Amino acid sequence: MTDVPLLSFRGVGKRYPSGAGEVVALDAIDLDIHDGEFVAIIGQSGSGKSTLMHILGCLDRPSRGTYAVRGIEVDDLDADELASLRRDVFGFVFQRYNLISTLSAAENVELPAIYAGRSRDNREERADDLLGRLGLGDRGHHRPSQLSGGQQQRASIARALMNDPAVILADEPTGALDSRSGAEVLDMLERLNGEGRTVVMITHDPSVAARAHRVIRLLDGRIVEDTGRVDPDRPGAAADAAGWRPAGSSLATLPEAVRMSLRSLRANLFRSALTLLGVVIGVAAVVTMLAVGEGSRADVLGRIQSMGTNLLLIRPGAPGVRGDGDTATLVTADAEALRGVAGVAAVSPEKRGSSTMRFGNVDYRASVQGVWPDYASARDWSMESGGFITAADVDSYAPVAVLGRTVVDNLFPNGDEPIGTYILIGNIPFEVVGVLSAKGATPFGSDQDDTVLVPLTTGAMRIFGQPHLDTITVKVADLDTMDATEQAVKDLLFARHRAEDFRVRNTASLIETVEQTQDTLTILLGSVAAISLLVGGIGVMNIMLVSVTERTREIGVRMATGARMRDIMIQFNVEALIVCGIGGLAGVALGIAAGMAASSFGISVVFSTGPAVLAFVCAVTTGLVFGWFPARKAARLEPAVALTVE
Repeated sequence: MTDVPLLSFRGVGKRYPSGAGEVVALDAIDLDIHDGEFVAIIGQSGSGKSTLMHILGCLDRPSRGTYAVRGIEVDDLDADELASLRRDVFGFVFQRYNLISTLSAAENVELPAIYAGRSRDNREERADDLLGRLGLGDRGHHRPSQLSGGQQQRASIARALMNDPAVILADEPTGALDSRSGAEVLDMLERLNGEGRTVVMITHDPSVAARAHRVIRLLDGRIVEDTGRVDPDRPGAAADAAGWRPAGSSLATLPEAVRMSLRSLRANLFRSALTLLGVVIGVAAVVTMLAVGEGSRADVLGRIQSMGTNLLLIRPGAPGVRGDGDTATLVTADAEALRGVAGVAAVSPEKRGSSTMRFGNVDYRASVQGVWPDYASARDWSMESGGFITAADVDSYAPVAVLGRTVVDNLFPNGDEPIGTYILIGNIPFEVVGVLSAKGATPFGSDQDDTVLVPLTTGAMRIFGQPHLDTITVKVADLDTMDATEQAVKDLLFARHRAEDFRVRNTASLIETVEQTQDTLTILLGSVAAISLLVGGIGVMNIMLVSVTERTREIGVRMATGARMRDIMIQFNVEALIVCGIGGLAGVALGIAAGMAASSFGISVVFSTGPAVLAFVCAVTTGLVFGWFPARKAARLEPAVALTVE
C-alpha cells in the first residue's frame, strides 16, 4: 500500500480582510493525514479549527501554500471539480446538523447520492439501510424538526456515509448534544474508523479529543502540538482518492430539482402566492388586452364589410372641399355612363334626405334614400321579407318603399306585418313592398337599419325636389382590379365634367387604414399588458433573491454534499420556471375568464391561440431570465461562507 498521505498541507495559510488590515486564521500549517487515522483537532474558539476543516473538506481555499488530496493539487481544480471531490471523497458531520428543514430525514440522507447521479431506487435503498444501521429505521419520513438532537446528528452521519467516502470530517459533532447522545455519536465515529475510514474531528473538548488516536492542538492559527501518527498500517476505506476523477455533466438532478422546487414552494405558500400573483396579473392582462384589441378590430372591420368591401363611393364636390351641401355635380346620366366601365359589377345612384313617417297614430323620423334596383346588389344587402325596388318602379315613379329593420320596429311596435301596408312619408302615401335584413351600425356609429328606400325617380320628384345625386355607389367585380377600375371611373367622370368636381373613396383602402389603426391599437394594448408582465418578472427576481438570502445555509449544505454550480443554477432556475409556468397557466385562465366577463357587458372580444401561447411563453421566458440572476448569485457563493450564515 502506498504511503502517500491522503491529505497533505504544505505551508497552508488563510487570511481574511478586516478593515484596512487582515485577520490571520491559519499560518504556515504543515500537516499530513494518512488513510485510516482518527484525528482530533483541538483548540480554543478562534484558534483556526473550523477554517482548517473547511480547507480540508475543500469548502474553502487556502490563501497561500498547497493542499493535496492523495497527490491531487486542490488549487488546480475549478469549482465544479471541487464539488465532485467533496461529493466522492468527503462526508461532513456538522455541529448544527445542517439538515434541510423542508426534506425528510431519508431525503436529507439521499442528498449526496442525488448529485452523484444515482437512481432513485438505489438512493432510497441505501438511505433506508444507513438509517436502519444508525437506529433511525422508523424515523426516515420525519422532518428534522420532528427529531431529537441526537437523532438529527445520526441522520447527519448517515448523510455523510451516503456515497461511502474515504474521509469523515466532523465539526464539533457533540457540541449541541447531551452527554448520552454525544457518547453515542463518538461511538459511531470510532466504529466508522474501525471499518477503515479516516475520521478528522474538530473539537474544543479535551475529553472528546481523547477518543481519537491522534490529537493536534491549534493556537492562533498554528499547530502547537501533534501527538503523531498512530498505527500507520491501518487499512484505508474502499473509496480511494487516487482513483478520483471529476464527474461529467449529468441531467440526473433535473427531476429532483423539480421535486425539491415544488416542495420549497409548498413550504412558503404565502410568499409563493405573492410571487405568482405578479405573473398571473401580467399574463392575464396580455391575454385580455389582446383579445379586446382583436375583438375591437374584428368589430370595426365587420361593420365596414357590412357596407361592402369592394365599393367606390363617388361624392360631389372637388377634393379637399368639406361637405356635400347642395353641390350639383353628379347626375343620373353619370351613373348610366359608369355602367359601361370595365370591371364595374353594379352602379347605384343615391339621393338622401330625411322625413317623418307615419303609420296609424305612430310618427317616426328617419332617413329616406332614393335608389336604383342595383343598390341591394352593390351594398350586399339581402331582404328579410318582400321584394326590392324594381326597374319598373323607377321608370313609373312608383310610390313604393323598402323599410330598414329599425324603422319597422318603430312604426310597427305591435309586430304587425308591414308588407302591403301604406305609410305616409311626409304627406305622401307609399306602399311597403319589402323589409331589409338587419345590418347594424356603421364604423362611424350611424344605424344602417334606420332608413327607408324609395325609387330614385319617385324620391327626386315627390320628396327631395332636386334631381342631382348625393352619392353614386359603384361595386367592383374583382378586388384585384380595384385600383384600375377606380382610375377608369375617375377618367370617365373627368371627361364628362371637364373638371375634377367629384371625390372617389375606395372602401378597400379604408379597410386597410382601419386595419393599420386597429393593429396599432392592439400593439399599444399589448405593450401596456407586457409592462405588467415585466413588473411581474421583476417581482419574481426579487422574491428569488430573498429566497437565496434565506436559504444561504441550505445552499452551503448542498455544495458540501457535492452540488456543483450548475446544480445550484438548475435548482433556482427551475423554481423560477415553475413559479412562472404555474403563474402563466393561471394567468391564461384568468385572462380568458376576464375576457368572457367583458363580452357579457357588450365589449367585443375575440380569443385566439396565438396571444395565449405568446403570454405563456413570455411568462416562462421571464422566469428563465429573471431567475437566472438569483440562481447565479446562489451558485457563486463560497460553501464555507454559506454554511456560516445564520
